[in-house]
Formats: sequence, structure tokens, C-alpha cells
Amino acid sequence: MSAPTGASTGFYGSIKRMVEALLATATNRVELFAVELQEEKCRLIEALLCVAVVAAMAMMTLAMITFTIVVIFWENGRLAVLISLSLAFLTGTVLAWRFLQNRLHKNPPPFSATIGELKKDRACLKTN
Repeated sequence: MSAPTGASTGFYGSIKRMVEALLATATNRVELFAVELQEEKCRLIEALLCVAVVAAMAMMTLAMITFTIVVIFWENGRLAVLISLSLAFLTGTVLAWRFLQNRLHKNPPPFSATIGELKKDRACLKTN
């Protein structure tokens, strides 16, 4: 009589341990996802704030530089100076846009650590 009880306890015990391991793994993955989500949110807010500050300061600087240069060349060639400055600003805008695109594409995709861990989990389950 004690042999069947020990066998069933062993079977149910192993199922219980397997379910606990699966739940622990799932909890670990959800916690990792939550941490990565928080990091992505902070990174996005930081980037948006930086972009807003840079854009505001750049516009103020460009306006003052343009005004100063036009006043300096008021008599000799306002139109030539305005065209030259417009082309310079356009060039700067294109370079900044390319830098921003390069910067955004350089970062790893969001939640790459979570996806990597889930792929490892699937590979481990396939081998067993």
C-alpha cells in the first residue's frame, strides 16, 4: 500500500515542481518585460524632451544669427545673404535629419532581451 502512495506522490510532486518551474520562468519573463518597458518609456521621454529643447534653442539661435547678418549686410546685399543663410539652414536641417534617423536605427529593437529569452526557452523546450 505504501508503494502506490509513494509513486503517486512522486508523480504529482514532479508535476507540481514542473508547474512551479514554468510559473517561475513565466514570472521572470514578465518581470523582464516590465523592466524593458519602463526603460523604453524613459528613453522615449528623454529623447522627446531633448528634441524639444534642441529645436527651440536652434530656432532662437538661427533667428538671431539671421537677423544679425541681415542687419550687417543691409546696404550691400540683403537678398544674397538671406538666400545663402536659407541654403545653410536647409543643409543643417538635412544633416540633422540624417543623424536622427541613423541614431534611431542604431538602437536595438525594443524588448530584444525579452524576445531573446523567450527564444532560448523555446529552444530548450524543443530539445527536451
